Amino acid sequence: MAPLSRRDLLKRTGGLAALAALTAACGGNTGRPSTGGGGGAGVNLSQWYHQYGEAGTKEAALKYAKGYTGANVAVEWTPGDYASKLASGLLSNGGPDIFESQLNVGMVKSNQVVPLDDILGDAKDDFNPNDLKTNSIDGKVYGIKMIDDPQIFYYRKSLFDKAGIKPPETVDDLIAAAKALTTDKIKGIFVGNDGGVIVGGPALWSSGGAYLTEDNKPGFTGERAAQAFSKLHELYESKSLLLGAPADWSDPSAFVQGLTAIQWCGLWAMPTIQKSLGDDFGVFAYPKLDAQGRPSLPSGGWTQFVSAKSPNVEAAKAFVKWLWVDNLEFQEDWNLNYGFHIPPRKSLAAKATKLQSGVAAEVVKLNQDHGIVDLPAWTPKMITAFNDLTTNVIRKGADPAAEITKAEKTVTTELSRLFG
Repeated sequence: MAPLSRRDLLKRTGGLAALAALTAACGGNTGRPSTGGGGGAGVNLSQWYHQYGEAGTKEAALKYAKGYTGANVAVEWTPGDYASKLASGLLSNGGPDIFESQLNVGMVKSNQVVPLDDILGDAKDDFNPNDLKTNSIDGKVYGIKMIDDPQIFYYRKSLFDKAGIKPPETVDDLIAAAKALTTDKIKGIFVGNDGGVIVGGPALWSSGGAYLTEDNKPGFTGERAAQAFSKLHELYESKSLLLGAPADWSDPSAFVQGLTAIQWCGLWAMPTIQKSLGDDFGVFAYPKLDAQGRPSLPSGGWTQFVSAKSPNVEAAKAFVKWLWVDNLEFQEDWNLNYGFHIPPRKSLAAKATKLQSGVAAEVVKLNQDHGIVDLPAWTPKMITAFNDLTTNVIRKGADPAAEITKAEKTVTTELSRLFG
């Protein structure tokens, strides 16, 4: 995995954190090719990607762009801080024509993206309804989902068997397992070098809570949410956490190198884990808080958008239609040949044999049963407030109720600004 891969951008919520710097302006060359006007092959389009960690992804993106004859498509591959570069580009006239990200209501309200309903056509019924929902605002679809990326816990079966442990069903079970599996040679669990902010959302969901309620009110308040956050601090204090790993949670290195018995990661990492460990691993969702809770996992991913500032909006839409609506061969290639991802197209998912057996099939089932998709109304400012809450509770042992009150104030103010 690259030092800042797609997964690092996803790490805070399963997707929306890629826009955490949306309102930050910064200078620099945007990488847009010189544009020519008109249509057809004379049009120049810039397509932006962050740097994917899986081998072959850049080459694939270049292959797709080269295969298009309707315009000249220049792929801009961004290592490092893609979020800040994208934020700057979307606020300027020199940003991308086409870009990948996750939908945020602020992008629509500030007219940064255009609706794409007209390019979906009959294919709309072939997309997973959740992927349409997470990319829709006020009945309009603004993005075409490229990949679905569920996150789960991986565990070493042999170590569990040796310790007489079963996959945990509750958070207390998880903490107990992590303690029991910790030795002087291996830590019980790895949830990121920051101590577990990545699982703040799943912890909340495990209590029955949500980022936002159906009517767009804060859904992370109350005693059960506070209890769920307290459990993260308990895990942090258990001396069973791996901290300071060579790579962060999105990279399976710590798990395959035997530094930890349990690791939070994503479906994308499964081919690497299989190659290293064979069948000596299993998966489970973030466990329920208690009998009244629920297992959960983020069902994130990446989506293709067309910038409203593009001087060639229709040409950009035509390319997105060609690649992410019409070209099933390239969509299948992108989802299954560079790590594992669940295709957003139902027809492709149905024939994805790599995901239909073994542990991969278990992840698909967990995603179907317990996956939580991104909320377009959950904005970068809200994400920051929630992450501050979880960070302060996990690492500093701050009072969860007090931290919830602070985050609730920020989120309520942001909701009022966006929705009145």
